[in-house]
Amino acid sequence: MSKVTTIERHILEQQASFPDATGTLTSLLYDLALAGKLIASRTARAGLADILGGTGIINVQGEEVQKLDTYANNAIYRMTNHAGRLAVMGSEEAENLIPIPDRYTTGKYVLLFDPLDGSSNIDYNVNVGTVFTIFHRKTASGPGTLEDLLQKGSEIVAAGYIVYGSSTMLVYTTGQGVHGFTLDTNIGEFLLSHPNIKIPAKPKYYSVNQGHYSRWSEGVKRFTGWLQGEEGSPGALSMRYVGSMVADIHRTLLAGGIFYYPIERQSPYGKLRLLYEVIPMSAIIEQAGGYASTGYQPIREVQPKELHQRSPLFVGSRELVEKAEEFIAKYDG
Repeated sequence: MSKVTTIERHILEQQASFPDATGTLTSLLYDLALAGKLIASRTARAGLADILGGTGIINVQGEEVQKLDTYANNAIYRMTNHAGRLAVMGSEEAENLIPIPDRYTTGKYVLLFDPLDGSSNIDYNVNVGTVFTIFHRKTASGPGTLEDLLQKGSEIVAAGYIVYGSSTMLVYTTGQGVHGFTLDTNIGEFLLSHPNIKIPAKPKYYSVNQGHYSRWSEGVKRFTGWLQGEEGSPGALSMRYVGSMVADIHRTLLAGGIFYYPIERQSPYGKLRLLYEVIPMSAIIEQAGGYASTGYQPIREVQPKELHQRSPLFVGSRELVEKAEEFIAKYDG
């Protein structure tokens, strides 16, 4: 019988590589895995329970909050707010930072999360996902502040996502490669299924909302044409696009290729959220041997200035992202 490795065991084994580790990060990651199990149990029963559809509430992003959004947000908050591991949190669903309740001690880490990315697809049984980022706090002690949350991708301690679909899979990195775990619903455990993930050397797909073509800059249009086999391209890639960022980047990670959401006329700063989506997904791709860029600079170098700052994103196989930068530099200046 082959070795069976649970996510808890794997995290503990990785912790052993750091002699000064206290186990706090290990416990925090396991809390997030447990929150993922709770969310997975609800998404799997979405058609049987009264959790589909909107709440009628509009969030800070100007989007209607879905019922599962609310459940996922509360599940993550309640699993992580009381153990003394966090100084402060930020959620894509909350306008301001989320303090740790006064009755609990604060810790040395901060957590940012998108509780349910792609939630507009919930009613149609399309894959959705949870995304999280962990940083060391910047302030010395006491309640966490905005300064603790506004950190660059180069400062990440851990990042991960959970994709809920035909199976539930958790993918994370702590700077020691990227590892994927599939939830075995029979025993209720995430089991190591994809150790040390690397983006395949030969890219297979490009992923973009091509319905927005008319809104793109000349450089992005020409880059897309190059992906399709034009402008001296070595060959055309197939296009795949789900419309749930986690699902699209998950496929890019496993199959090779590129996902991009560029600046558009209607979105001059980009659409995706820098802290909640762009930075963590970029960190994972880069740990797997890929590259992430705004089209002008590496994502890991971007200094967030606002909690809900938006950003363009080109992420995936390094040679494709660098080619996107070339086209944008040549045609867009």
